[in-house]
Amino acid sequence: MELIHGLFFIWVAVTIFILNSSNVEGRTHFHKKQKSNKENPVSQPPPYPPANPPDQNDPGNSSSDPCIFDVTSFGAVGDGSTDDTDAFRSAWKAACAVESAVLLAPSDYSFTITSTIFSGPCNPGLVFQLDGVLMPPDGPDCWPKGDSNKQWLVFYRIDDMTFTGSGTIEGNGEKWWELPCKPHRGPQGTTLPGPCDSPALIRFFMSSNLVVSGLRIQNSPQIHMKFDGCEGVLIEELSISSPKLSPNTDGIHLENTKSVGIYNSMIANGDDCVSIGTGCSNVDIENVTCGPSHGISIGSLGVHNSQACVSNIAVRNAFIKDSDNGVRIKTWQGGTGSVTGIAFENIQMDNVRNCIIIDQYYCFSKGCRNQTSAVFVTDVSFRNIKGTYDVRSPPMHFACSDTVPCTNITLSEVELLPAEGEMVDDPFCWNAYGTLETLSIPPITCLQDGEPLSYSERSIYDC
Repeated sequence: MELIHGLFFIWVAVTIFILNSSNVEGRTHFHKKQKSNKENPVSQPPPYPPANPPDQNDPGNSSSDPCIFDVTSFGAVGDGSTDDTDAFRSAWKAACAVESAVLLAPSDYSFTITSTIFSGPCNPGLVFQLDGVLMPPDGPDCWPKGDSNKQWLVFYRIDDMTFTGSGTIEGNGEKWWELPCKPHRGPQGTTLPGPCDSPALIRFFMSSNLVVSGLRIQNSPQIHMKFDGCEGVLIEELSISSPKLSPNTDGIHLENTKSVGIYNSMIANGDDCVSIGTGCSNVDIENVTCGPSHGISIGSLGVHNSQACVSNIAVRNAFIKDSDNGVRIKTWQGGTGSVTGIAFENIQMDNVRNCIIIDQYYCFSKGCRNQTSAVFVTDVSFRNIKGTYDVRSPPMHFACSDTVPCTNITLSEVELLPAEGEMVDDPFCWNAYGTLETLSIPPITCLQDGEPLSYSERSIYDC
């Protein structure tokens, strides 16, 4: 027995010696970035590690992670003047082919690319990570003659993509704004006739399940960001800015787009802060600061006798300041279709002209002729709208069609005071029907009671 115990202790001692003398280190395993959860999207860009020097045998990989495609590894110079278009296109093609890939435009670089369409379909989970500066050529004189001057950065037929980062998209729009065919840019403040196209800065077309977050977008030649024919869009924590007098520089424009959330963003520009065109439904806007701008607008709708359909739009907890309009619905005479299920709630106004407006006589000039058909506006609520207004216009304005009245307009807790000067206590109503749930400031007594249209009459405007 003593011999057995002795052999056991010798075996233990040898084992401990071998373990202590072994020169083996443990390895830490890093998991690849997982596909984002669309129900709980991450609002901040993920902290990617600094890119390693590229492998000479594999120019497509800019780091130890094979899913990160750094545009500088594809030849992008990023000096603010070199054309880096080919490098971005090559990086896109490589990233598009890999699931959960990241196209990285790193910080401390200024990349210039010409009008480009980044097309899909791509593998799911693609992230376009912009941490540097990305910009188009500087003005119309530098724009390549063969490129479209109606759009710059286009994402086409993309599903499950995130466009994010800590970087800036600089639109270089000033020279476009100064074209003599732009409003009040010609001699003696006139506008010269002729073609006057300017590029929308970013366009998502025929795409779905998109996230745009964290970016700074500024000085667009025209619309800053446009979504056309898309479904499933989350926009959050954006900063969009252009000067107050920059023409047609809408912040975010939606058209034929469904299921959209716009949250926690700041927009200052020379046109609508957010504009919602035909074919849009289920749009939720919350915690957005607008101004200076032309406010948050539904429309314009029904131009050239077209059908327009907009439904289920909610704007909540917004702050609108120093703007030509607050919350607005605008339609042309002669259109058809309907605007229904609209809620404006908990909105603070600061020195806003036309705080609450429905205008069914929208027109670019005084030469528009009267027409009998109109887009039907119904089920619109304005709740807890408070603040100050510019006394040059009444703070509430409901100008509805002569033949197609606005119906079921609801006002509750509307309190608007003059920013300076005397109160304008004569809100305007024309063929507008609705309910005043609480006394308003200024008082409004011009809404009519009842339902002027029968069910059968209403049904002809269904979309």
